[in-house]
Amino acid sequence: MSEYHTDAIVVVAYGHILPRWMIDLPRLGCINLHASLLPKYRGAAPIPWAIIRGERKTGVTTMKIDAGLDTGDTLLAQEMEIRSDDTTETLGERLSLVGAELVAQTLERLDRDAIKPQPQDYSQATLAPILKKQDGLINWLLSAEEIERRVRGLSPWPGTYSTFRGKVLQVWKAAVVSTPQSALEPGTLLGAGGKPLVCCGDGSVLELIEVQLEGRRRIPGRDFLNGIRLAPLEKLATRAL
Repeated sequence: MSEYHTDAIVVVAYGHILPRWMIDLPRLGCINLHASLLPKYRGAAPIPWAIIRGERKTGVTTMKIDAGLDTGDTLLAQEMEIRSDDTTETLGERLSLVGAELVAQTLERLDRDAIKPQPQDYSQATLAPILKKQDGLINWLLSAEEIERRVRGLSPWPGTYSTFRGKVLQVWKAAVVSTPQSALEPGTLLGAGGKPLVCCGDGSVLELIEVQLEGRRRIPGRDFLNGIRLAPLEKLATRAL
């Protein structure tokens, strides 16, 4: 590539460390667009983990790539609110639009020598590790709020799931029930007002809005409840994540 006298290389959503020869090749450097406000959420899955951990805001950052994992000097950043109904998919779509514009601004300003790269504050760094299928297994000992965030943060992949009567039950959409509190064991499935409710940690309750039982189609929670003939105190499996 050196014969082309490369000005810049732009990297987006690339899950590998660049080799040193490539980092040193472009005149303006290798530029990464990262979907967080660095140094927070370094790593492969910044959008899901920001939602799961209850952040109110996130954003995109352009940075100069170095030999580390998202550790290079930052260039420009744009903040964005995380909405209460955001999933990784919806938030990612909005961030991609902002990020495309930020990359263009970054390249234009770098070419004019109008950006001063800023070292990251390592003391503020957090990690956003790559997601695995087992991350979607619901632990009903968590609070309903924590589980609801996981449902959104892990949508569309790997999704959140539990087991019901020996089959996988995928939870596509859920909502925290503000009242009443439950004294029943976490994982207990109830039918109240035609709604499937699950008892969670700290006495909290989660409504299953949209689910999919293994081998069947995705349906509203009400339809699921109507079709299962729920037994008293029947439970969804509870396992540690």
